[in-house]
Amino acid sequence: MKILVTGGAGFIGSNFVRRTLEDAYPGLEGADVVVYDALTYSGNLENLAPVADSPRYSFVHGDIRDSALLDEVLPTVDTVVHFAAESHVDRSVRDAGPFVETNVVGTQRLFDASLRAQVARFVHVSTDEVYGSIAEGSWDEERPLEPNSPYSASKAGSDLLARSFHRTHGMNISITRCSNNYGPYHFPEKVIPLFVTNLIDDKHVPLYGEGNNIRDWLHVDDHTRGIAMVTTRGRAGEIYNIGGGTELTNKELTQLLLDATGKDWSYVDRVEDRKGHDLRYSVDISKIRNELGYEPLVPFEQGLADVVQWYRDNRGWWEPLKTRAALA
Repeated sequence: MKILVTGGAGFIGSNFVRRTLEDAYPGLEGADVVVYDALTYSGNLENLAPVADSPRYSFVHGDIRDSALLDEVLPTVDTVVHFAAESHVDRSVRDAGPFVETNVVGTQRLFDASLRAQVARFVHVSTDEVYGSIAEGSWDEERPLEPNSPYSASKAGSDLLARSFHRTHGMNISITRCSNNYGPYHFPEKVIPLFVTNLIDDKHVPLYGEGNNIRDWLHVDDHTRGIAMVTTRGRAGEIYNIGGGTELTNKELTQLLLDATGKDWSYVDRVEDRKGHDLRYSVDISKIRNELGYEPLVPFEQGLADVVQWYRDNRGWWEPLKTRAALA
């Protein structure tokens, strides 16, 4: 099997690539992996350094909007796992254009090229944010899409394109929707790596509003393992929620990060809340559990402690990226 991983130099995509090349996923053992990445500000080849010497790994520097390049690459692969996306909500509030261009137009061109190449299997990686906000209970996969940010609206658009290419052309496409990820190699503009790296450098951290917004936290290892299950055994045309089962308010998360870094609330600056800030996300994972046997395996307490230590040990990885994020 040969798998094209779009966005494979990013946080989640690179985790999937590393684990695949380590033969961590049943059904994907021995697979060759082609990483296709535009290497925008958040893409980083250092994320792939642990597997860069593998004879089963290759890299293509390309944009998913480049139809000509896609037409060269896609006929050589069997499967596409599509991570490539602009994903930072705050940036989408400031300028929605790059999100529509990459997440909608880029995904459409990728589907078109995959159709021309007769790619046998396609997994489209999405987010729980397409559902909007939920006050109580959890979303199942039948929940209508009610995105509230330009980012989540662009991802909802790409999800609908995935559905349409399955229904119209019979493409073997499945969609995954995950909750908030955390783990090593997480670009340091997102909340956990931003807070951790600031706090270990004795810098303040920004907390939106009262910190009452609730997120379900999912270790990236659990997420990519769920994606691998969908890749090998998921049904065409189906959507699978992937969650971690640890719901925390942003205030509770901040307290855990303060405790982990030996800091107190004097390091927290309250800032004006984000526009359209969703109050709570929560996904029902019954479907992927019952059909594919998925369960989150990384306990949040241990996973968070490991992540904090990883950032302590890998300053050379994240310090240049914080400068890059500020300039992007």
